[in-house]
Amino acid sequence: MDQPKRNRLTRKKKPESQDNFPLKKSKLIVNDIFKMICNKSFVLLSVFILFAGIISSGQKAFDDKTKDPEIGIVEHLDEFIPTDIYLIDENNQRVVLTDLIDKPTIINWVYFRCPGICSPLMEGLANVMNASDMVAGVDYQVLTISFDPTETIDLGIRKKVNYLNLVDKKEEISNGWKFFVSDSASIVKGTNATGFKYKRTGNDFLHAASVTVVSPKGKITRYMNGTYFQPFDLKMAIIESSKGMSAPTINKIMQYCFSYDPVGQAYVLNVTKITGTLILFFASIFFLFLIFKPKRKK
Repeated sequence: MDQPKRNRLTRKKKPESQDNFPLKKSKLIVNDIFKMICNKSFVLLSVFILFAGIISSGQKAFDDKTKDPEIGIVEHLDEFIPTDIYLIDENNQRVVLTDLIDKPTIINWVYFRCPGICSPLMEGLANVMNASDMVAGVDYQVLTISFDPTETIDLGIRKKVNYLNLVDKKEEISNGWKFFVSDSASIVKGTNATGFKYKRTGNDFLHAASVTVVSPKGKITRYMNGTYFQPFDLKMAIIESSKGMSAPTINKIMQYCFSYDPVGQAYVLNVTKITGTLILFFASIFFLFLIFKPKRKK
């Protein structure tokens, strides 16, 4: 056998350089990552997570701004009404608020000369009391308190007469719906205790439309927002209050879907919140469908 051929047969295969191993491993990792990125499910998941992060960040920023609003309602569920809030009743007598609470009680903060949202709120109360099968003054009571310390009880009585003219059950509702005024110190304590936030602008006030439901023991059990109330909602609020049960669900949904506009003095639909939530919901459904849908047989 000639020498070159013998050298080729006897030549040993040169071992692969160890220096190339990290390079090949890196290429494999890069290749795997590329394949994973190209995968449809991964792309959809990335977009979904990114979008969810944007929505949650925006929501957190919104919530941070409205966490303690200057005007509106801050829930104080399961907290008790202070025992040192003094009122002037329809007989011009000084009374203690907690002494009046011996049954499920609706506390209604207004000011009697209000040119805006107070009148629709009071009309809404009159209408729901008139339509309810619960007996005002027996099953529950409504305490309407002016948060303007300059107002007198005479003005409150005139307002009461006006709203009683809207109902059929005048005597019953008159017995169960009491009007009051108060001093500055008690007004501050009462509005802070119930989370009623308002702001003076000139001779008037900017404020939300809401009532606070309190148990016979003085515990805050529910808030009812807006100017229109269903008899069923009133009945449920009274029954739950009589048992000392708090129920924030309806109010939370209302707060999520609606924002109070202090300029227009009305609740407006929060389109940004609702749209973002709906998009996130349907994106979740679509993503789950793509992940779990059965594969076609070839």
